[in-house]
Amino acid sequence: MAVLKVKFTKTKRDKLAQILWILNWISVATGVILFSLGLFLKIEIKKRSEVMAKGEINSVPNMLISVGVIACIINFLGGKICYDCSDTTKFSRWRLVMLPYIVCTFCFTFCILVGALMCYTMRNELEESLYLGLRDAIKFYKDTDIPGRCFLKKTIDLLQIGFQCCGNNGFRDWFEIQWISVRYLNMASKEVLDRLKSNVDGKFLVDGVPFSCCNPNSPRPCIQYHLTNNTAHYNYDFLMEELNIWMKGCRQALLDYYTDIMRSIGLTVLIIWLFEISVLIGVRYLQTAMKNVLLLGDPECESDGWLLENSFVETAKYNFSIIKNLGKANQISTVSEMNDPNMDVQTANYGPDNVPSKSIPTAS
Repeated sequence: MAVLKVKFTKTKRDKLAQILWILNWISVATGVILFSLGLFLKIEIKKRSEVMAKGEINSVPNMLISVGVIACIINFLGGKICYDCSDTTKFSRWRLVMLPYIVCTFCFTFCILVGALMCYTMRNELEESLYLGLRDAIKFYKDTDIPGRCFLKKTIDLLQIGFQCCGNNGFRDWFEIQWISVRYLNMASKEVLDRLKSNVDGKFLVDGVPFSCCNPNSPRPCIQYHLTNNTAHYNYDFLMEELNIWMKGCRQALLDYYTDIMRSIGLTVLIIWLFEISVLIGVRYLQTAMKNVLLLGDPECESDGWLLENSFVETAKYNFSIIKNLGKANQISTVSEMNDPNMDVQTANYGPDNVPSKSIPTAS
């Protein structure tokens, strides 16, 4: 029994074909939107690639770009097919193409759904990439004279100012690395030498942060050095007083920023997927209705359209049997070739017009 059978008159078929023609052109526009969203996300990731570790974070924008291009091509072809379906004679040219087209479009819409889900599952990969990237970038903050690292200080400073953050996980990350270049240290100072000797790795560590961690909204002048030394500042207690530097880590700030973008893109892609599914259902009804018109032989008659000719279970069993028989067919053909008695038999190279002459017996 057919699933969701609908009866179509000649007028309804024509209207359905016209509506689907318009919807396919709208789908071309949604393909452009998918391409644009993927390109936008790729550019946003590229902007801060210096603070991200290389990984699979570009898989989502690359997939959206690919799906967008394919959407434009498939829906352009679908618009042409639906436009011709208003005429029975023109539909005959697409009769054998429509079913493979529907199958390919179904697989394509599944890819759109996967792209939408990937937008919501990318958070873990993005968080790991930001953690590793920011850790290395902060580590090389002082290397302003080394090629390949000379712009990292500017990148980190602009990042902390723009996203109102400090460090990787927080401001204390700056306490664990030497972020002041040796060229700016007074090596004749006893305090500097004592700090260098007190560290196992010979690093100059301070309980301070770069200027870009300062919060300009604080009424008190920024305290960026000796953050844990209460005696170094007047009327100051770092355990009780709210510090006038950014408290949020840059990893969390960037993660929140990209998560909001990914959620918005994921919701948009999900809406596009629902729209593509509705168009695909309409194309399936049009294909089955026009196919039945050809079988009936009367272009003006009513015809039935459906999503599946049989029930879901019967359709699944039928497709499974086809796949199973394909495997058996390959095995049978291989065995038959092995046991074929005509294999490797030498044949004469003459025909009816080339009969060999009888051999003349020789005298003994």
